[in-house]
Amino acid sequence: MRDQYDVIIAPVVTEKTTGQMESGNVYTFIVAAGANKIEIGKAIESLWDVTVRDVRTMRYGGKARRSLLGRMARTNKKGRRPSFKKAVVQLAEGDDIELYEAG
Repeated sequence: MRDQYDVIIAPVVTEKTTGQMESGNVYTFIVAAGANKIEIGKAIESLWDVTVRDVRTMRYGGKARRSLLGRMARTNKKGRRPSFKKAVVQLAEGDDIELYEAG
């Protein structure tokens, strides 16, 4: 089994996910591409000492992008953004994760 720090890469903090954190006790993370739901749930439970009720995962393919600066602009080659996997984790009632501190 992988280390929990290899499974969870970064939290996703946007307006939508902040609203989900406050209203539904749902947190979103960027996770390793090969991680499964069981590994993600155990990593969240061990890192923050909470109880995970549900884990949902989504895969996003990298988008095509054009190079606009330097030599690449003359050759008109296209690149790709990296693909990533996102996990939406719902915690048990009364549990919460402190992702950032105010002040």
